[in-house]
Amino acid sequence: MLLDWTTGALAEGLSCYQKQEFFDAHEHWEAVWLKCDEPVKTFLQALIQVTAAFHHFKRGNLAGTASLLQRSLRRLDDFPAEYEGVAVEQLRAGIRVWLEALRLEDALLQLPIPLIRSTG
Repeated sequence: MLLDWTTGALAEGLSCYQKQEFFDAHEHWEAVWLKCDEPVKTFLQALIQVTAAFHHFKRGNLAGTASLLQRSLRRLDDFPAEYEGVAVEQLRAGIRVWLEALRLEDALLQLPIPLIRSTG
């Protein structure tokens, strides 16, 4: 299955994520996730966990943010640098920066949200 990030629910979710509307991004992507088979299902679940992590962050739940980012990273580690039109390695790097900052409780509000970037 090749995911199309230019139209439909995936594009809407990506737009929401970029505007830091994390709950809405989660909802759009979950609608696609429910219809997918493996390994795409696990990949989308990792992206959904990133959105959920930053939804928790916006609500001040740093432990929930870290937990979801760790779970997402574990899932993403099984995928190549680019997968289904997403720059996975760039996303993993951003998640690792956030996890380290959360561990150190260091300048979180100054960090950019990890980029989920379509490679298409």
